[in-house]
Amino acid sequence: MSSDLNNKPDGASDDSIQKVHAKLISEKSEPKEGFKTMPLFLLGFVSTMIFVTSIYVVHYRAGFSPMVYDERFDPAKAAAAAGSVELTPEQFIAAGKKSYLKDCAVCHQVTGLGTAGSFPPLAESEWVTGNEERLIRILLHGLNGPIEVKGKTYNGAMPAFGQVPGGGYNWKDEKIAQVLTYIRQEWGNAAPPVTKEKVAEILAKEKARPKPWTQAELDPFK
Repeated sequence: MSSDLNNKPDGASDDSIQKVHAKLISEKSEPKEGFKTMPLFLLGFVSTMIFVTSIYVVHYRAGFSPMVYDERFDPAKAAAAAGSVELTPEQFIAAGKKSYLKDCAVCHQVTGLGTAGSFPPLAESEWVTGNEERLIRILLHGLNGPIEVKGKTYNGAMPAFGQVPGGGYNWKDEKIAQVLTYIRQEWGNAAPPVTKEKVAEILAKEKARPKPWTQAELDPFK
């Protein structure tokens, strides 16, 4: 048997045989047609991420408006640059939306649905779509104590936004009008816009008021 093993084809050497064997060993099998099933845990993870991302986009899309998220955008300056003194209705609402998302959405939420027990909803709220004078007074001076909205009670403090004694934000009349117009025409609301002249009128009547309103005090303005 040993003699048979020593018999090699003519021209074949130990070195060449080793190279051939090494090549054969290193070669991989040909790929096969077909698909492998995705592991269930990976499928579940991907599906969950798609679902969560979709919910996030729906809640924080802000209408996909570049004017909302571009901090450099100022509707007033844009109107001035275009040679217009007054903002167009679209620019007026865009300015209100920008201010709302910056200072109001933390309590009343981007969706306008509010926070249970604390901050009332603005979407389809009788307080928002009702008498504008009552709404203006709330934003000018704030609101304390319980308030009933859509049959539910909320008891979170609303700060004063107007240029009044103790006002923490000191918003100008036009900015207040912009925010109120935005919330009165968003989330299914369909109330008339609020003008800066109307805000100035209410401010002149109530400017000396030293404290926030209560629901009982605002009920006569329904």
